[in-house]
Amino acid sequence: MADKKLFLLDAFALIYRSHFAFINRPLVNSKGLDVSAITGFTNTLWDVLQKEKPTHIAICFDMPGGTFRNEVFPEYKANRDEQPEAITAAIPIIKDIIDGFKIPILALPNYEADDIAGAIAKQAEKEGFEVYLMTPDKDYAQLVSDNIYLYKPARTGNDVQILGEKEVLEKWEIQRVSQVIDMLGLQGDKVDNIPGIPGIGPKTAQKLLAQYNTVEGLIEHAHELKGKQKERVIEFAEQGKLSKELATIDINAPIKFEADACKVEEIDREKLGKIFKELEFRTITKRILGDTYAPKPKGDGQMDLFGNAAPKAKAAVPKVAPPSIGDRNIENTPHKYHLIETPAQRLELIKRLSAEKVLCFDTETTGLDANEAELVGIAFSIKPFEGYYVPVPADQDEAKSIVAEFKELLENPGTLKVGQNLKYDMLLMKWYGVEVAGNLFDTMIAHYLVEPDLRHNLNYLAETYLNYKMVSIETLIGKRGKNQLSMRDIEVAKVKEYASEDADITLQLYPILEAKLREMDLEKLFYEIEMPLVKVLTDTEYNGVRLDVEMLKEYSKELAIDIAEAEKLIYKEAGVRFNIASPKQVGEVLFDRLKIPYRWRKTKTGQYSTNEEKLAELAANHKIVNDILYFRKLQKLKSTYVDALPRMVNPRTGRIHTSYNQARAATGRLSSENPNLQNIPIKDKAGRKIREAFIPRDENHILLAADYSQIELRLIAEISKDEAMLHAFKNGHDIHRATAARVYDVPMEEVTATQRRNAKTVNFSIIYGAGSTNLSKQLGIKRAEAKALIDQYFKQYSGLKNYMDTVVKDARQNGYVITLKGRKRVLRDINSRNAFQRTNEERVAINTPIQGSAADMIKVAMINVAKAFEKNNIQSKMILQVHDELVFDVLQTELEEVKVIIEEEMKNALPSIEVPILVSMDTGENWLEAH
Repeated sequence: MADKKLFLLDAFALIYRSHFAFINRPLVNSKGLDVSAITGFTNTLWDVLQKEKPTHIAICFDMPGGTFRNEVFPEYKANRDEQPEAITAAIPIIKDIIDGFKIPILALPNYEADDIAGAIAKQAEKEGFEVYLMTPDKDYAQLVSDNIYLYKPARTGNDVQILGEKEVLEKWEIQRVSQVIDMLGLQGDKVDNIPGIPGIGPKTAQKLLAQYNTVEGLIEHAHELKGKQKERVIEFAEQGKLSKELATIDINAPIKFEADACKVEEIDREKLGKIFKELEFRTITKRILGDTYAPKPKGDGQMDLFGNAAPKAKAAVPKVAPPSIGDRNIENTPHKYHLIETPAQRLELIKRLSAEKVLCFDTETTGLDANEAELVGIAFSIKPFEGYYVPVPADQDEAKSIVAEFKELLENPGTLKVGQNLKYDMLLMKWYGVEVAGNLFDTMIAHYLVEPDLRHNLNYLAETYLNYKMVSIETLIGKRGKNQLSMRDIEVAKVKEYASEDADITLQLYPILEAKLREMDLEKLFYEIEMPLVKVLTDTEYNGVRLDVEMLKEYSKELAIDIAEAEKLIYKEAGVRFNIASPKQVGEVLFDRLKIPYRWRKTKTGQYSTNEEKLAELAANHKIVNDILYFRKLQKLKSTYVDALPRMVNPRTGRIHTSYNQARAATGRLSSENPNLQNIPIKDKAGRKIREAFIPRDENHILLAADYSQIELRLIAEISKDEAMLHAFKNGHDIHRATAARVYDVPMEEVTATQRRNAKTVNFSIIYGAGSTNLSKQLGIKRAEAKALIDQYFKQYSGLKNYMDTVVKDARQNGYVITLKGRKRVLRDINSRNAFQRTNEERVAINTPIQGSAADMIKVAMINVAKAFEKNNIQSKMILQVHDELVFDVLQTELEEVKVIIEEEMKNALPSIEVPILVSMDTGENWLEAH
């Protein structure tokens, strides 16, 4: 380690980077503060201090207002978006944290952080320091020298990059570090609005500098150039010089390096502790300040951690009274967790539990798959800070005997059952002969409705709402991997504490989340749709679907042959053998060997990007690219489905039991996993073949698939009340043909296949807020043509355009959007001054009411079909839900009766709507035939 090692951090570059790292799932604490930037910056700062061990450190900030560069070029950085509000709010907090770390903040009026860092770095180098400029900003490369390094922080999938002179010269492909400035002067910088010389990009700039050394040298020899390039260099010579001036970091900025002030000191633990407490940074507190730091609880505990009175619970559950200050955990929180082992103890417990109207229960098992796991024990709680744990032996006969004692209790329809991810517990109980009944309250799903974009696991909820750190499962069974233990292997006394805590904390969360549902007017959605759906999904997962394993094994052999043939063809076209599964080798073959034009940025590691999106753009003009995509698709189908599905057949049932995620997609849609049956492709032969493997349970059954026809388009017609769209649907027109007729101004019967296909793409693109750039890529047309298409579309469907404008306007005013059934999605950045965030939220505002209403609709249909089946004693089973489709395993003697029920309930899931709902239905000996 260097004796004198100075780190200079570019504050705003790191803050912005941290903020946008969480842009898709912002970190928001219980007070509504977006802490993404603060979290990322704090972690980054701590990582540097711990891993790099600098002896000296300082953080460079930009000051408000312009700089000397704006005086010479007023448009400098003029095209930048407004600073996101979340960052504006974060900056003073970050500065407080920096102060808590006892690190100096360096800032200078009229100068940028780059200039401050450059000036300090050069002075420190002269004083014998090894200097590291920590920033993702490439411009800093011009400062690199023998003892000054560019330190680019790690990003997902990439390690820290430390660039010395050698690395800068290689990366920029230049001869001297100072030519970084000339590169920027020639090619410009869109981020900073530095214009450069038009027509000169990175490659051209490298060639010109190799020949002429500097911007000034190029301009001096402009007469040696040819054609358009010569004209542009002569015409924009002054602009090129100005651009170089703007890009030059001023290493003579009037600031003095004071080594003593930058020495790394012991952090101010008390100050940081208070800040982290206010921010609810429990993990960061533990990481930086340690386990023993948390202050002891104070006060009588009658206020919640935000200084408000604890929310009122139902009479059956006493108020939870967490202390107002200090992290709580099982060690410092008084509690009574009872071990219930004997028949007499179980009988007494059942009597006690049966007298309650609200009961929380939780299961401990040997695994995560409820269809295969064995029960280890059941935990109950009816009073905060108290719990009961009933262990269950490994012997399954004995286990079922003990569970049977609790059957009447759990099947009592008069008791409200509270739980976290109740579907898992209910499914497991079903395998032990218990059908959990009564009203449900699932804390995970309650929080999902309140905050659909955040996390919903119990640990997070406990920390957020109760200021309580739960016992980690890994402290009991170890980390994931082959050496991880089963809960069955753990001493029962430890399991008792862990399991009872789960039930206790879940019960404590119940009144808090119930109050939030009431506050946000989400009770109806919760109790009438989401909770009844838990029971339906439990039964659907339990039913499972039979798989033709032998058919898939044979198909795997066919695919292996097809893959080998595709591989041979690619080798022949490339003229060389290479690893087609390697993105690096694919890039080298396509773009270095075959010289296919590559117009994108390379990856962080300097490789060509060969993802599907980029290759798809090249596939139409380059056969080998199309063949590589085909090869990849076959390989993925083989590994993900054809070879994997047979291994997922449950040995108990001989069927596949997918698991549905009810609290994942923010729009309300269900997703599935283990296996994910919603991503099996249907548009190509290979994908359709996989659906052939899903078959009825026996010869007495047949598969029936019922699918909503164009449901999202129908719902957008309903929600927008666009007269033209409603007219088309009410008159049974092909909506895509009707759209094409209007947009292209031709009679319906004269619409061409291409026009209909374009109209179909526009119809669905509009729902997802796609603009002309996106549409031009999808249709393979020019952007101007795509824009004209969209303009004409909105001219014909003015009601739709009015809806889109209105829903965004309302979202800006209310801060959320809502579906037809009352599902809400909060849009925190809908009024952001930052164009990227604001535009993204506007797309979400337009799409969520449509997609969310479709999701609500099929959920209602599933609930009502299940009720009708039960009422009519139908033996047929619902076995799959895939997007807008339901699949049933139908007893053949019930087929006609089942068809009537399904069509009736699916069509009328939203009974008060104007647009007609169509349900297509078919049957078959496999899923493909039925679809």
